[in-house]
Amino acid sequence: MAERTPIIAGNWKMHKTIEEARAFAGAVAAKLPQKNVDAVICAPFTALPSLVEELGGKAVGIGAQNMHWEESGAFTGEISPVMLNELRIEYVILGHSERRQYFAETDETVNKKVKAAFAHNLTPIVCVGEDLQQRESGQTKEFVREQVMKAGEGLSSADAKKLIIAYEPIWAIGTGKSSTADDAQDVIGFIRGTVADAFDQQVANEVRIQYGGSVKPDNIASYMAQPDIDGALVGGASLEAVSFLKLIEAVVGGNQS
Repeated sequence: MAERTPIIAGNWKMHKTIEEARAFAGAVAAKLPQKNVDAVICAPFTALPSLVEELGGKAVGIGAQNMHWEESGAFTGEISPVMLNELRIEYVILGHSERRQYFAETDETVNKKVKAAFAHNLTPIVCVGEDLQQRESGQTKEFVREQVMKAGEGLSSADAKKLIIAYEPIWAIGTGKSSTADDAQDVIGFIRGTVADAFDQQVANEVRIQYGGSVKPDNIASYMAQPDIDGALVGGASLEAVSFLKLIEAVVGGNQS
């Protein structure tokens, strides 16, 4: 069985000015644990250069929250993987439910972005998850399987192993409601099985799968105790340095126990 390094990624969404991002970086730079966990901050485009400047090489990866699949072109308002490379960005969130809901992203465009990310040495964090109606009608696994299969369509096994999947039930994002650890494990274990079907068991063993949806310092340990949950994609609790550090520390402490 592959030994998977836990990954905690903060998704700031449309929060923080450049100065606020600098202040956050200053507060966490000297305090981040140096082992047993990958820490990532996914920030608005405007804050990325300052975060790389402040945190580059300091045990935290920097990620974008979206990108286009083309290298350049007539796509007003978009950012390309080439531009992210120039900023020395390492990660990019793709297919977040808010992008799918408000900006008409589809499984097909997410797949194009995943391929473009790997072509430009970016690690994609691909978001999947059901809404409340789908959950209540028993469609969760069928829906999530389709999202996972389409996101990974056409990838080599070598790239697929590096994929990070974030299971974020839409009904739990920013609502204060969260899936129980057992329920999250059930779906994430199913996702790992889906990856095995799409590629093979070795790929499935190496893929890291996060849970996201109202994750906080006081509940993260219950998720991390599950065998298939490799970390969290965190919204609100990643906006304050103290809270973000507590999330990281909880994971490091759990690994050492």
